[in-house]
Amino acid sequence: MLAIFHKAFAHPPEELNSPASYKGTKKPKVPEETLRDFLSHHPLNTFSMSFGHAAVLAYVRPDRPFSVNQRLFCGLDDIYCLFLGTLNNLCSLIKQYGLSKGTNEAMFVIEAYKTLRDRGPYPADQVVKDLDGSFAFVVYDSKVGSVFAALGSDGGVKLYWGIAADGSVVISDDLDVIKEGCAKSFAPFPTGCMFHSEGGLMSFEHPMNKLKAMPRVDSEGVMCGANFKVDKYARVNSIPRRGSEANWMEWEQH
Repeated sequence: MLAIFHKAFAHPPEELNSPASYKGTKKPKVPEETLRDFLSHHPLNTFSMSFGHAAVLAYVRPDRPFSVNQRLFCGLDDIYCLFLGTLNNLCSLIKQYGLSKGTNEAMFVIEAYKTLRDRGPYPADQVVKDLDGSFAFVVYDSKVGSVFAALGSDGGVKLYWGIAADGSVVISDDLDVIKEGCAKSFAPFPTGCMFHSEGGLMSFEHPMNKLKAMPRVDSEGVMCGANFKVDKYARVNSIPRRGSEANWMEWEQH
């Protein structure tokens, strides 16, 4: 999968951007070039959608529709979701949210996002933490221009993100496309974490702890985009609200 969001709609951590990206022979590419590269890697079974200059979503149809490492894409009410992996507790989540039996993982994530967006009773970290399985997803709400992404904690699914030439954030499971499109300004998306375009990056496993950037050097000795890990000794400044006052978009106060 591939998701690209203009810098006006998504604000990744500054440490993801490496000054070395503009000093070597390989420079970051603009989003249009990265999309072309992704489509050329999968010429026969790729689908893409563009939302003006705001966002691009691209999806590779699975070779086997019932693979454990499934790839899903769906849209509902101007909300779109790219989903990788499997939720082991999907059936119980469907019952909990009162959804139809035919709901797949991508459909469920959209419904969960809508609940969070409309000030549901649970904080976002708890909702994502309740997902049991190997998964990664990216949600784009085209009505309000919001981005919401998360990666499971077990490492069963790989996800990467980086910064394009125009400052857009690029998210993909295709490492080669990320490397080509972002030069040195990329890193693995941190496991057990979620990112929101307004709230930034946080750990859903340890929501009361801050994340710290860890410098990352490649095999050539060049500084790349940083990794992010939970800082066990740095706590957030405030206690997240619970109950009806909880607003999932307020984790920026971390």
